[in-house]
Order: sequence, then structure tokens, then C-alpha cells
Amino acid sequence: MNTIYIIIVAFLFLLAIMDLLVGVGNDAVNFLNSAVGSKAAPFKLILAVACLGVLIGTLFSSGMMEIARSGIFNPSMFYFNEVMFIFLAVMITDVVMLDAFNNLGLPTSTTVSLIFELLGASVAIATMKTITDPEAVSNVAEYLNTAKVLAIIAGILLSVVVAFFFGTVIQYISRLFFTFRYKQKLPYLGGIWAGISFTIIIYFLILKGIRGAAFIDEATVQYIESHTASLMLLSIIGFTIIFQLLIWLFKINVLKIVVLTGTFALAMAFAGNDLVNFIGVPMAGYESFKIYIQSGAGDPNSFLMQALAQSIKSPWYFLLIAGIIMSLTLIFSRKARTVTNTEVNLGRQEEGSERFSPNPFSRNVVRMFITFGNTVDKIIPERIKGFISSRLAPPDEEEIKQSRKQGVSFDLVRASVNLVVSSALIAYGTSHKLPLSTTYVTFMVAMGTSFADGAWGRESAVYRVSGVMTVIIGWFLTALIAFSVAFILATIIFFGKIPAIVLLMILAGLMLVHQQKVFVRKEKEAKIAQEILSDETSMSTEKMIIRCNNDVLSALETTDSLYTRILASLFKEDRKKLKRVHSEVEEFNKRTKLLKGNVHNVVEKLKEDSVETGHFYVQVIDYMREMAHCIGYIAEPALNHVENNHKGLLPAQKAELIKISAALSELIRIIQNMIETHNFEESDKIIKLHQQVNEYIDRARKDQVKRIKNHEAGTKNSLLYLNILAETKNLSLFILNLFKAHRDFIVSSLGQNIQVINK
Repeated sequence: MNTIYIIIVAFLFLLAIMDLLVGVGNDAVNFLNSAVGSKAAPFKLILAVACLGVLIGTLFSSGMMEIARSGIFNPSMFYFNEVMFIFLAVMITDVVMLDAFNNLGLPTSTTVSLIFELLGASVAIATMKTITDPEAVSNVAEYLNTAKVLAIIAGILLSVVVAFFFGTVIQYISRLFFTFRYKQKLPYLGGIWAGISFTIIIYFLILKGIRGAAFIDEATVQYIESHTASLMLLSIIGFTIIFQLLIWLFKINVLKIVVLTGTFALAMAFAGNDLVNFIGVPMAGYESFKIYIQSGAGDPNSFLMQALAQSIKSPWYFLLIAGIIMSLTLIFSRKARTVTNTEVNLGRQEEGSERFSPNPFSRNVVRMFITFGNTVDKIIPERIKGFISSRLAPPDEEEIKQSRKQGVSFDLVRASVNLVVSSALIAYGTSHKLPLSTTYVTFMVAMGTSFADGAWGRESAVYRVSGVMTVIIGWFLTALIAFSVAFILATIIFFGKIPAIVLLMILAGLMLVHQQKVFVRKEKEAKIAQEILSDETSMSTEKMIIRCNNDVLSALETTDSLYTRILASLFKEDRKKLKRVHSEVEEFNKRTKLLKGNVHNVVEKLKEDSVETGHFYVQVIDYMREMAHCIGYIAEPALNHVENNHKGLLPAQKAELIKISAALSELIRIIQNMIETHNFEESDKIIKLHQQVNEYIDRARKDQVKRIKNHEAGTKNSLLYLNILAETKNLSLFILNLFKAHRDFIVSSLGQNIQVINK
């Protein structure tokens, strides 16, 4: 009987490793966001600082946090087998759910995940006990620690509002002092600002890290806590003098030191305090098994686990191994960078392609703030408005271009505020035993500082608000999903026993493999998008021609392939192939949408004397987008027709479409050849081929009208067929216009002496 529990413990440790991998991928954003977004240092150095913080944090960890063993449920009310069921359900839920959030690129709270998973599994087992065991306590609440759960929920709501408020206010005040040209103010204000910031971060380190260390005795801790105010005052004075000397004597940008120190502090706190979120439950399972074996109890179904509530110190080597795994994950995890990119993009200063789509809520929120801003603007005296405007004036175009070239999303002032405010709020919450989530605090502070900096302008606010609300809703969904899934899994394990455990282990593995495949696919899409959204600061005419050639040729080839395959699959009424083609059509639409959304950036990067080139490039992209629309308007009705099991096309209709398709393919082939060679002498041939395609379409439409009058074709058949003909006619027109626009683009770029440019 002990064999199954040995397997469960081993599986829990396997899940612990996987949880560390996906957990760090989720929580990396907490301490990487500010340094990465501000480019405070090379990325490798930022990672090195973060990894050092993580490693030291694990050694400073107080070990096993009580919450995993007895913080949510009362172990004295559960038997050994029931406790193991709870832990197994929690870990399976945690790993699968966190990995799913990482694949979506959304930061969520590992603390909240753990709390509500433990709660869901505990409620499930407690409920089943009251139902199946007549001797069990009938009140489920007695099995749980409800006060702590309510405190955590209150902490969630509190941290979201408080973090955003303080992030906004302190960043606004800081920006008034430093302005966006902070380097000019640094020689005078840098020392005091860095001194205050460094003191807060160090205090945060002491409170969140060293206090939990085993080598710090209680007397030292009490001395620090009783003399906090005087120690902080002395620190501010001392650090201010040191940093001011660094600025004056060595011309050092002390804000970079503050940002890197803050990154180290948050990484250390993350490892020292959130480690339980990843290995707490497996360690609790391991300790439970040790307690059961050492007791000599025979029946695991009757051995109560009151000993689990006692203080147990985790072995240091387990913590060190966990720290090494976390550091390696931080270095090599692509998912960690996906989540970090979400927060950096939501807070970046510049406009550009937005990841989140607007919704009615975000539109109304932005509209409300615009109205409020206009009202306040009327009240504030002109002199004050003038002063504020002068302090908050955005940087000039040259500075913006330089920042864009360096890939900076926001400056070091905002990065330092992000870290200082996050550290201060988390430290304050810890000192008052408030269960603040590091994820919630750091994310909302980052959003507050970006809002105060005017990053949410009229051009981007509706998208940023939508993104923030998506993340916040995801946090609350985390709690609901974690509770529900853990409840269901614990119930299944309770009744299914060994067969259910084995089945769930297999399913968890399959789900993780599937999610990894999804992530790889999305990463491939992101790589393509990154190639489209080029970061070059300027683009020569030659590069523009090469880029445009590649885009046009790719669009024509994709259009021809998709159109031909849609018709072939429709003729055979092959639903699976139509679905696959429809997915490719959606990818084509996404690509052309990205190209069109990036037109502004591409044209902006062109040389000043290339107005004509930019004009024709815009036309080319517009026609490519319309071609993608036409293909989509053919693929969607064709798939629905087959999905709904309507009658297929008539032989005469198929013959007409084959003829049209062949003519369209010939048109595309000749256009591709002309574009590749830049030989446009036979442009008249293109126009004749286009006219021929239109003639075939008009003839097919007339034949279809005859079939309708002779009752040879049904309503659904006619709607589909006429739609295909109409969209094909539009498609041929856009292909012709694309050719003309591209031809004009080449001629305007190179003049009359057109040369062949290799791709």
C-alpha cells in the first residue's frame, strides 16, 4: 500500500520541478520589468543580477511556510491519505494552470493560485468526508482556516487600488521634479533621489529577506524593528552623500544603480517568500509521508495528520536546488520573456502596435477620464497649467528616435519609481502582516507610473486600459479556476483512488505537452510579427524595395495557393481540409493586418526625400489587405456550407470555377515574374488577363442565373456560388491594383533606369 504513496511523493517532486519552471516564467515579470523596459543595463547583466537575487533569496528563505501545511486547512481533521489527495490535486492544477497563463503571456499570482487550490481541494475532501463518513464533523468550516482566506481576498482588492494610486501619484511628482530630460537634473537631484530610493530598497531587503534568515538572531531583528526610523534617516543621509559624490566625481548615472539594486531586491524577495508557492506543497507531501512512516501506522485511512501542524524546517539543500532551477529557468525560459513583454508593452512610452483590442468598458473609462480632464483643465489657473506643461513637456524628436534605437520603453526615472514604490508597499504590507501579492503590486505600480507619464495618450489609452483590465480579470479568474479545478480533481481522486490518480497523472502530462506545442506555435507567430515590425531607425530606398518585393510576392503566392485549395476542398466537400485552409487564411489576415498596422512606423523610418516611395508603399499594403479580406470572405462561407451539410456544387459550377481559377493563377504567375525581374514592359498583358478573368466570371454569373430560373440550383447553393464569383472578381481587381501600385512604387523609387534587385 505504501508503494502508491511513494509514487505520489515522487510525482509531487516532479511537479515541483515543473512548477518552478512555469512559476518563474510567470513571476519573472515582477523583478525584470523595470530594468528590461528602461535598458538600465545589458540584458545579460540584468539576468545575472536577478539570478544572484534568486539564489541568495532561497538561502535566506525561512523554509517551509505554514500556509502549505496548515494555513488553509486544519491537518488534524484529515487522514494521511486525504492529505496526500489534497496535495496531488493542488499540484496538478497549479502546474497546468500556470503554464496556460504563461502561454497566454499574462502575469498571474502564484500565491493566489496556491491559496485557492488548497482551499478548493480541502473543501472537496472535507465535503466528501461529511457525506460518506457518518462519524465525521458535519460542519465543513471546521476543516478550514477561513480567516486567512478572507484576509487574502481583502489583500487582493486592496493591493490593486493602492498600488495603482501610489504608483500614479509618486511618478507624477517625480516627473515634475525631473521632467523627461532627467539627465539635466541628475547632478542636482540625483543624490537625494538615489539616497531615498536606495534606503527604501535596503529596508525592503531587510524586512522581506534577512528577517527570515536562520543566521539572524531574534535580538538583532528586534533592534532593527525598534530603531527603524533612525536607521532609515541615517541611511538616507549617508547614501545621499555617497551617490552625490559618485555623480560629481565619476559622472555615474546613479539611477542605474538604483534600478539594478531594486531588481536584485525584488528577485531576492520573490525567491525567499514565493518559493513556497512552487515547492511548498511537494515538501508538505514529503513531510507527511515521513510522519506517516515514522509513526508505524498501518492504515493510511485512519492516521490523522495533526503532527503536520508542527513547525518543520526544510532541508537547505532542497532550497538550494530549487534556487538553481529557478535561476536556470530565468536565463533560458522563453515564456518568462513573453510575460515580461506583456507588462513592458503595456507600460511603454511610445505608441505602436497594441496587443489588446479595445472593448466597451475601456472605451467608456477613457471617455470618462477625458471628460474629467477637460473639467479639471477649466478649473486650474493658467499660470499653474503653464508650469505643469513646461515640466511635463515630452522629449524632442531626436531624443525619441535615440530611445527607439536603443529599444527603451521608458526612462530610468520611471523604472526607479516602479521598484521603490513596489518595495515600499510590499515592505509596509509585510510589517502589518497584510497578504499583498508581489505580482499584483508590481504590475499595478507599473501601470500607475505609465499612466502618470502620459504613456496612455489618446492614441493608445483605450488599448492599454483594455490590456490592464484583461490582466486584472485574469487574476480573479485565477482564484475561481484554481478553486474549481482543484475541487473537481480532489473529488475525482477521493472516489477514484489509484486508477483516478494514474489517469490524472497521464492527463496532466499530455496537457503540458499540448500547451508546449501551442507556445511553440505562438512563438513562431511572434517571430514573424517581429520581422514585420522592424526596429530599424531608418530605411533606405533599396531596403524598402527589397522588403516590398518580398511582401508582395509572398502575398501573391499565398493568395493563389489558398484560393486553389479552398475550391479543391469545397469540390470534394472535405471539411477537415477546409478547416486547415481556413486557419491559414486567418494567419494571412493577421500578417496583412500587422503590415497595415505598421505602415506608419515604416513610412516614418524612410528618408525625408522618399515621399513618393512611402505613398506607393501605403497603396501596396492596402491592396494586400483587401486581397486577404477577399480570400477570407470566400473561405468562411465555403466552410460553413460544408459544415452545415448543404448540397455540394454542381458539375457545371465546378467546371466554371476551375476555368476561372486557372485564369487567375495565370494572372498571378505573370505578375510575379514581372515583379521578380522588374520588367514591366508587358503591363498590357496583365490588363488583358484581368479582363479575361472578369469575362469568365460574368459568363458564370449569367449561367447561374439561368440555373436559378430553371430551378436547377437551390438557395444555399446559389448564395455560396454567387458569393464566390463576386469575391473572386474583387480579388482579381485588387491583384491588378496591387500590380499597378507596386510598379509605380518601383518606377518612382528607381526612376526610368530600373534595375533588377535580388531579394
